[in-house]
Amino acid sequence: MTRADALVILDAYIKNPNLRKHMLAVEAAMRTYAGVFGDNPEEWGIVGLLHDFDYEIHPTIDEHPMKGQPILERRGVPAHIRRAILAHAKHTGVLPETPMERAVFACDELCGFIIAVALVMPSKQLAEVTVESIEKKLKQKSFAAKVNRQEIEEGISVLGMPRTEHFRTVLEALQGIHDDLGL
Repeated sequence: MTRADALVILDAYIKNPNLRKHMLAVEAAMRTYAGVFGDNPEEWGIVGLLHDFDYEIHPTIDEHPMKGQPILERRGVPAHIRRAILAHAKHTGVLPETPMERAVFACDELCGFIIAVALVMPSKQLAEVTVESIEKKLKQKSFAAKVNRQEIEEGISVLGMPRTEHFRTVLEALQGIHDDLGL
């Protein structure tokens, strides 16, 4: 499975441009974490690209991402990547065990939150976002209220990395693809 193969799947199932950007953001964070853990950035990136690929066709908690698994299997996505995709969603019951699984769980909600922070900056650019601005906005319960802050906290714990280091790692990954994200 290559990134090009994953993009074919993404193109077939995701039309919402904001969801596509989210998946690119998680891909960037996962590629960065592959480097941190000394593993294959291509595989980790594929997990990020495909973690929500079935969300438009199966948007409910009792379907996503479980219903997408047969599609991924038919398309030749390796079992460890499919398992990591399941591990990103707590409701599947698949606990994140490997570094790849822990990273996708830790990055998913945080990527969305960081993008929300960027969108309220005067410039609407990721370059203006800091770890401190992320922390400040996290404390504001009314800001990006649909983001699951408890999952962000659990992600930090599961990843086993200091909070500010995790925030900085993900932020820098997103800043690295700011053009792709339009931010």
